[in-house]
Amino acid sequence: MKNLFDNTQIAFSLKSDTELERAYFLFKLIANEPLVRIGTAVTNFALKASLPVEGLIRATVFDHFCAGVNEDDSLKVVDNLFTKGVSSVLDYSVEGKEEEEQFDGVLEKTLKLIAFAKEKKAIPFAVFKPSGFGCIDLYEAVGSARNLTAVETEEWNRVVARFEKVCKASYDSDVALLIDAEESWMQDAVDNLVEKMMMKYNKSKAIVFNTLQMYRWDRLDYLKKLHEKANPETSGEGFFIGMKLVRGAYMEKENERANEKGYPTPICASKEATDENYDAAVKYMVENLYRMSIFEGTHNEASTYFLMNLMEEKGIKSTDDRIWFGQLYGMSDNISFNLAADGYNVAKYLPFGPVKDVMPYLIRRAEENTSVAGQTSRELAMIKTERNRRKGK
Repeated sequence: MKNLFDNTQIAFSLKSDTELERAYFLFKLIANEPLVRIGTAVTNFALKASLPVEGLIRATVFDHFCAGVNEDDSLKVVDNLFTKGVSSVLDYSVEGKEEEEQFDGVLEKTLKLIAFAKEKKAIPFAVFKPSGFGCIDLYEAVGSARNLTAVETEEWNRVVARFEKVCKASYDSDVALLIDAEESWMQDAVDNLVEKMMMKYNKSKAIVFNTLQMYRWDRLDYLKKLHEKANPETSGEGFFIGMKLVRGAYMEKENERANEKGYPTPICASKEATDENYDAAVKYMVENLYRMSIFEGTHNEASTYFLMNLMEEKGIKSTDDRIWFGQLYGMSDNISFNLAADGYNVAKYLPFGPVKDVMPYLIRRAEENTSVAGQTSRELAMIKTERNRRKGK
């Protein structure tokens, strides 16, 4: 297969010279781990002390990694991306809420996003994070099969009702719904709940999508067991499976907790094992595409080529709506824009929300880029190439 991802003219076609310089500046900072730690601490302090730093944050890291402070503010980014064939997934990235009123607020925001997606071809998916609908401790209690108190039972019933409401809205609107993954200790409850939603709303195609974090060694087995449940010949249920495949976002936290509590870590033994696990899940889903739909969420070029090659081998068209590629806004534009230019289905995750509330997300992005070997250096190399191209060097 041809080398697709080195074309920087296509990758950065939407970026002005000023925006390209800002990206270079940001990734140079992110490449310096001590600076990321110091910058995170200073930013958190400034926001908590109500110092006037939001304008600076908005003009730099926020505008690079986020689409806007609300849905309407984000639409100009959505429309701009779609001029290059890149779709969008508007992601309300406000984290750390713990009150019922806040959970209801996220529910209403998600319903609004589904309505947006119904009316806009450029937004093929809606998305939400389970911890936005209920307390993490409650998911853990349900997943461990602990007897719930009367109050907890009422809280859980409200969580189930929120899931039901958004899944029904997605079904009624014919908008696919991505449900993000969480830490392993709350994921069992999420999995069970999402399965029930799939059984109910994925009767004719995949509307409800779960997320598999493939740095967990047990996820491929889970996918195969879910496939057995979905197969009408083996279970009688008969439903379609939608899955977003990612590598994972909580590795250090997972390993630390496993060590503290004395149970085997759910994380693969090495990066190579994770890569093999990821590609095995991709292969399994492509081989069973009659029953499955894939949203391949990755910044890994090798995994992207792997799926593209499988599609070519099996004669699957690049426009087949059962296969989507996805990357985060502000990262891996060389993958997103070149894929779209070549006719593949591509969607950028577009985080949005008030600057102060989105800071935990932004901090995680900076830390992720610092810790993932090669990610930041790859971004910098691409930006340098494009700067030189524009200068005629």
